[in-house]
Amino acid sequence: MKIIESHIVPATPQKIRLQEYAITIFNSISTKSGLKKAIKKGLIQIDSEPATTAHWIKEGQKIDLLQPEKPSKPVFKLKINVIFEDDNLAVVHKPAGYPTSGNFFRTIENCLPFNLQPSKATDALQWPLPAHRLDSPTSGILLCAKTQQALLSLQRLFEKKEVTKVYHCLVHGQIKAPLTISSPVQGKSAKTHVEIEKFFKINDEPFTLLKVYPLTGRTHQIRVHLSEQGYPIIGDKLYTIKQHVYFEEKSLFLFASEIEFQHPVSGEKMLFSLRLPKRFRRLF
Repeated sequence: MKIIESHIVPATPQKIRLQEYAITIFNSISTKSGLKKAIKKGLIQIDSEPATTAHWIKEGQKIDLLQPEKPSKPVFKLKINVIFEDDNLAVVHKPAGYPTSGNFFRTIENCLPFNLQPSKATDALQWPLPAHRLDSPTSGILLCAKTQQALLSLQRLFEKKEVTKVYHCLVHGQIKAPLTISSPVQGKSAKTHVEIEKFFKINDEPFTLLKVYPLTGRTHQIRVHLSEQGYPIIGDKLYTIKQHVYFEEKSLFLFASEIEFQHPVSGEKMLFSLRLPKRFRRLF
């Protein structure tokens, strides 16, 4: 197995067990439970021998963290637009109609190796992984990790709400002023801020184009919140009872248009945005 991190033990003032010491030396492991799992799986070695939780640390020992071996899986050869890529992460344009990940073959996760270059970083993942998810019918910007460090760092940024995501959607009805929706989604607190972009009518029925900021990341959050307010998203077959005849058989008008975050390695501010798809622009 590939070594992704190594550490040489310096002079130690006191005796200390591996499970207490190693939590401070590996960037890829940030919790004691994660360390214990790595030891149990044989992913930590001391002087090229499998380590155990009973090991005592001694000066001069070499401690290695190994990359777990994963069974090879078939690559889904779907061509997608790569907006940005370096050795640590990638930003891609997810098309509608494909789940981000899951127990399926036709997922965005399974097509990432077909679209991205292998990372040359020492802690490169065996294959790139999405750092968050978009619903299957939702298209737009998706952030992906190519290294272990990037994956952990991006997940922490999402947990701390330090990633700004912006969506555009088209809804039934006329919303006249910005609003912030704070109501639970599936029993968990959720918050969504909504701004008005454009109002128009089709056959005398009102519709509004919205710019939406999900301030939390619950499943179907934007779709649930807008539907609860009486403004269901066009094409949402799950949360809309009746579709306007003009939009019958149309897919979901929800688009992940922008993302802003701090690069997990360089610390640089990263901002990416996409033009609205033709099916949005065609309406105006």
